[in-house]
Amino acid sequence: MPKIVIVYFSKTGNTKLMADLTAQGAFKAGAAEVKCVEVEKVTFDDLLSSDAIIIGSPTYYGSMASPIKKLFDDSILINGKLVGKVGAAFSSSAFIGGGNETTILDILRAMLVHGMIIQGDFKRDHFGPVAINKPDERSQKLCLRLGTRVVDLVKKLQGK
Repeated sequence: MPKIVIVYFSKTGNTKLMADLTAQGAFKAGAAEVKCVEVEKVTFDDLLSSDAIIIGSPTYYGSMASPIKKLFDDSILINGKLVGKVGAAFSSSAFIGGGNETTILDILRAMLVHGMIIQGDFKRDHFGPVAINKPDERSQKLCLRLGTRVVDLVKKLQGK
């Protein structure tokens, strides 16, 4: 059964709420374990022992927050060890056009460098769920959907 880690940074609580909703979706889809952890508390062992890694960040100047970027910078120490794991991302910002998609794409690019398999969405928020301030009903549903879709992809890759 899939083991998922959701890593996030949140000053206002908006990105944390998105992480919690994504975790709920993963549990409902049958994940054996879902660890939702602040970026400052995540360990490389958390990443290495998971089948999927989902990262959430607020948008700061059109990109990920510095603690998330630091995690990726420091992950050079585990370079080559995340190959084949499923990756996904989500973001929040203060306003429409605030850089949510560029933030998510920056996270996904770092995951691709690690050789991860990215879960997108053909219906809505193609790169990952976005929220403007506190996640509204639409954003909440998409976070739940992201958790479900990541678990479903892990199961497919595991032949289940």
